[in-house]
Amino acid sequence: MYCGQNEIGYVYCPNGHYVCHDCHGKDIYEQILDMALTLQGTNPLKLAETMMKAVPIPMLGCEHAWITAGALLAAMKNSGEISITDSQIAEALIRTKKQAIGAFCGLTGICGIAPAIGACFSVILGAACPKDQETATTMSVVSQVISAIGKQTGPCCCKNFVRTALTLSCKLVQEHLKIALPCYVELVCGDSSRHPHGCRKEKCHYYRG
Repeated sequence: MYCGQNEIGYVYCPNGHYVCHDCHGKDIYEQILDMALTLQGTNPLKLAETMMKAVPIPMLGCEHAWITAGALLAAMKNSGEISITDSQIAEALIRTKKQAIGAFCGLTGICGIAPAIGACFSVILGAACPKDQETATTMSVVSQVISAIGKQTGPCCCKNFVRTALTLSCKLVQEHLKIALPCYVELVCGDSSRHPHGCRKEKCHYYRG
């Protein structure tokens, strides 16, 4: 409805409106990138919560994948234990946007938050098809993230997935990159009433009624 582009899509307004992948969340993407480059702090969960509250993202959507990648890399950069450039953070978000596409969590079984974490490791390790351990490590990390997220479905909840993925990622960052990040924060979800498919309530670690 914005650019006139035609493409095969699966999520559209009941009134027939459709927003293509290029236009979807374009302004929000820039806000998330800017916050990833400027926020201070080394706890990725706290950084992600700050982003989710500050940026007008929907209850569900691939914007959460961009936040996940931005929060994790920002935390590592701010820790000072590894050199991470602004261009690397931007590159990870670009890669994430290419694979975090609305509804594909259900259509292909891969939530965009998993490749978001993969993009972070790939950028840092320099993973690529011809590489050996760098790519193996990245794929192993992604498989663990998607496994953890898979245990939180029924229905899917992007906000739960952000928190689940980042909590696990702190352990993976310690294991593979030797970076210690604080990753504990007492979280109580305030969005259960907004879930369009029905909140999992007591089945979710972050639900408090």
